[in-house]
Amino acid sequence: MSVSAHETGKPGRSFRIDLKTAGPLVALIALCIIGYSLNPAFLSEGNIANILTRSAFIGIIAVGATFVITAGGIDLSVGSMAAFIAGVMIIIMNSAVEAFGVSIWTVLLGCGSSLILGIGAGFINGFLTTKGKIEAFIVTLGTMGIYRSLVTYFADGGTLSLNSSAREIYRPIYYDSILRIPIPVWVFIAVAIIGWVLMNRTAFGRYCMAIGSNEHVARYSAIKVDRVKTATYILQGLCVSLATIIYVPRLGSASSATGVLWELEAIAAVIIGGTMLKGGFGRVGGTVIGALILTAIGNILNLTEIISNYLNGAVQGVIIIAAVYLQRGSLRAGKRKAAE
Repeated sequence: MSVSAHETGKPGRSFRIDLKTAGPLVALIALCIIGYSLNPAFLSEGNIANILTRSAFIGIIAVGATFVITAGGIDLSVGSMAAFIAGVMIIIMNSAVEAFGVSIWTVLLGCGSSLILGIGAGFINGFLTTKGKIEAFIVTLGTMGIYRSLVTYFADGGTLSLNSSAREIYRPIYYDSILRIPIPVWVFIAVAIIGWVLMNRTAFGRYCMAIGSNEHVARYSAIKVDRVKTATYILQGLCVSLATIIYVPRLGSASSATGVLWELEAIAAVIIGGTMLKGGFGRVGGTVIGALILTAIGNILNLTEIISNYLNGAVQGVIIIAAVYLQRGSLRAGKRKAAE
């Protein structure tokens, strides 16, 4: 004799769609439909590969930003940091070519320097925020100006160009594919998977959420808050360095214009993906979808010319404001339900 869920007093299992989780994916699918209806070339293999490749830069940086924001921080320096790292990479590789000639070791030296610079820049932001007790907004606003000025100084107001022979060796990192998938996309996939595991399957991810929810309670819970928060900025710097490594061979140059508005795009991708701007909750999977949405919007603007592509930054700004407003609205609704 079977007993129903109603008779036992236990709720029956039913299939429910979490709109908060599925929302960004639904928005991406809707965007693809709109893009195809406006221009069928939007879903062509070449254009899809282009969208994925361009999403890789911002997506990788946004994965790092997810941890920073989840832990209650913010990093406004990522675009300038990328420009600075790219400029130093090019200077180092050009010097290595002059001293030792062109080889794969020249490129590896540049990539190694990028990783060291990214980790170091992230540590500086984290250290000044935690040990210096300075607001993250102020620290990263300051380092944003420092990095942008340094790359302008190194380029003497112009552009730093990579040696053409070194670029020929370095070029495949951006332009080649594995199993018909561009290499930058593979890097993006690897970073996203590692980021998802860190956020959802490790103590580090739980600590980030706890600190973002309530830093004081986290301290009383024996969480080493300063160490974890500094680690999020180091992770952010590492992600910036990885994005820069796959970006430099695209143009083979760096200037004061490199990475402009990348911080806006990274934050927008994180917020669109469902991570709370105030901290306490992070979704790496959502961030990946958010990066794809932003790139798809820019691509549609290029293909259709509905509005000028120069207004892409304005569109992203509107998206950030709207996403934060919707988040606040859902929080208020949740509080009202709890009160009832």
